[in-house]
Amino acid sequence: MFMTSVAAFAHSIEAQVDRRIIVAIAEKPDAIAGSGSSARGYAGLPDYAGSQRTRAAARRIADAHGLVEIAAWTIEPLQLRCMLYEVPASSSREEMLDRLRADRRVKLAEPLREYTTLNAVRVDSLPAEASASNTSRFNDPYAALQSGFSVIDAARAQQWATGKHVSVAVIDTAVDATHPDLQGQVVEQRDFAGDAVPVQASERHGTEVAGVIAALANNRIGIVGVAPAASIHAFRACWSSPQDAASARCNSFTLAQALAAAIQSRAQIINLSLGGPRDPLLDELLGRAVAAGQIVVAALPADPALNGFPTTLDGVIGVRTINQSHAGGATVVSAPGIDILTLEPGGSFDYASGSSLAAAHVSGTIALLLQASPDVDAERALGLLRNSSTIPGDAINACMALRLQMNQAGVSCTDTRQPGAGHERG
Repeated sequence: MFMTSVAAFAHSIEAQVDRRIIVAIAEKPDAIAGSGSSARGYAGLPDYAGSQRTRAAARRIADAHGLVEIAAWTIEPLQLRCMLYEVPASSSREEMLDRLRADRRVKLAEPLREYTTLNAVRVDSLPAEASASNTSRFNDPYAALQSGFSVIDAARAQQWATGKHVSVAVIDTAVDATHPDLQGQVVEQRDFAGDAVPVQASERHGTEVAGVIAALANNRIGIVGVAPAASIHAFRACWSSPQDAASARCNSFTLAQALAAAIQSRAQIINLSLGGPRDPLLDELLGRAVAAGQIVVAALPADPALNGFPTTLDGVIGVRTINQSHAGGATVVSAPGIDILTLEPGGSFDYASGSSLAAAHVSGTIALLLQASPDVDAERALGLLRNSSTIPGDAINACMALRLQMNQAGVSCTDTRQPGAGHERG
């Protein structure tokens, strides 16, 4: 029996993945009735389920190789039909992949890979916590406690821009769009983990990331986002562990769907506060996003051995926490990621740590840059962010980046060389 809905896949999402594979074939639209050859094209719907012709081809492949289809979905930007199959007990997964890769009908055959959100980092001994400054212009009661917001000088940066008319796709766990500090900020929500993996009240990582980026300013509630007027497209591809709500995991099937949705949303920025192994399908999707001019921001894992997707891909801006031992390369910048006050589901606020939060600071800063100068691309944004730090490896300075882009030489920004500035408390 074939189950083709994402919800069906979710019933087994917690199962072991060592028998699961992803197979992709070309999506071939059905011919228009009476024409015999003219393609009718795609319906343009995000949940387009594939043509009858392609679904029949997928069934033939499954029958030929003894595979059981768990779920299937059409990745419209790549014109591929992707199937999640379970390998029968009579075959090893590697043997099955070898056979499928030799099948001319198959465009891609890969193991189902797992990914995790980057919630915690190992850091060196750090100097004293930076003092919050220049937050008196906000009536948000916890603004003065936002050390990361202060370190990157976001308050002064907001004299030029607040992220208005800029959209950020957050691929993560669920985002609590009902949070009082996110009211009206989330313009789209889609769940690719499936209804059978319900969002837990404790599932918080996506809300934490969205809060750093776009929490409302001057609403007399909570905190201030780096880009408080930016719009959030929330794509749930990850889910929390029942044993540890602070951590979350995803896989290449859910991430592929979320990336395709982010491409179709045309969000100017894609925030990926997660990491895992390289995967050809995810690489191709991310390459398509970069080629379309979307700026991809990704968290750098603390362990260099885990550095794979997405930070090693060309065109991606990687983000490490300040003083993180894994420095990354020329396309990596630093931002605050320790004891960051942010939003929690259910209208709450709390501190969180990890390069996930550092990436969110950078996504928010780029949203400010894009409002000020819509033609800023990833290369230009990376240059501005790197040049905004007066000390190599120190935190980005949002005010300085805006000042450099807008040629506002006479405007004062916080000097990150001052004692305690640009550093975090471990």
